[in-house]
Amino acid sequence: MKEWCGWPVVDESTPWESAQQILTEAELSDGLPLVPPTRKRLDAMIAGVAGRADSLGMMPPMFGDITPESVAYQCVIAGCVPAELPVVLAAAQAVLEPDFNLLGIATTTGSAAVALCLHGRIARTLGVNALTNTIGPGNRANACIGRALQLCLRNIGGARSDTGDMATMGQPAKYTLCFAERSDGPFPTFAERHGLAEDESALTVMGISGTAEVLPGDGEGATPEAILDPIVAGMRAEIVMSGQGRKRERGEQVFLLPLELAEKIARHDGWDIRRIQQYLFDKGQDVSSSPDAIHPIVTGGAGYKMAYLPIWGGGSQTVMRRL
Repeated sequence: MKEWCGWPVVDESTPWESAQQILTEAELSDGLPLVPPTRKRLDAMIAGVAGRADSLGMMPPMFGDITPESVAYQCVIAGCVPAELPVVLAAAQAVLEPDFNLLGIATTTGSAAVALCLHGRIARTLGVNALTNTIGPGNRANACIGRALQLCLRNIGGARSDTGDMATMGQPAKYTLCFAERSDGPFPTFAERHGLAEDESALTVMGISGTAEVLPGDGEGATPEAILDPIVAGMRAEIVMSGQGRKRERGEQVFLLPLELAEKIARHDGWDIRRIQQYLFDKGQDVSSSPDAIHPIVTGGAGYKMAYLPIWGGGSQTVMRRL
């Protein structure tokens, strides 16, 4: 059988069921059906990419080689289109940053997973959803880009159950979790707060322990305090639930803020992004290392529901990359 980076290349005439069996036996499957990696699909995915076999780093936990070719294979079987390869390739390199702590995230018995957020023009170009159901199902780009990154962790990094990945329970985000930041909010975007120009393309990887829905304290969030206090409560609860209460150091915090609630906060005099961060830091006392380590990200559709994405308690920092 023909191979690509040591993995099987499926003939165009191979029946779908046979292709699935081949990929499953090669331990490439995440449990969901995979797009058959034919030579035509693989060549189209990597067309025009220079240095196809160049090593861009070794991915924990089994330290497989990140190359454009190896990542392109994951993009094909995940259902990506060629324009999405540069994003997945950049994300696969971003998780190798030492402060991200991929080795810990990939091997913990906890439920850590990698979330991916896209910023700026690239999100619109690729059609990544930042509206209704932004971290849920229904959008191919969100699902496939996030899945390709997870398949990189599994098939290149070797984070497979009972070998590299030792999660006791795991979580659905290990299949995929990719979304986009809205650029129409009342505050500087997460990307702008990190020094990027308006609408500049970028991505952020986050090692998270899950997601939790959070509602304003009075149901509709009449005041900034009513909107933000439940977020503080969630952060403090997570410290207890994750065992971080035993640690003195605190890291970052991430939560997703719908446009309606962001605009409600912004209507109150003096409530800019810095005041939001300072309020959460002061109210929470020790929920993060500093006010600017608390990251509100405006995304999602209509409604008053927020989402808290607790950073993995074992220790991880978000990593942003320009695209």
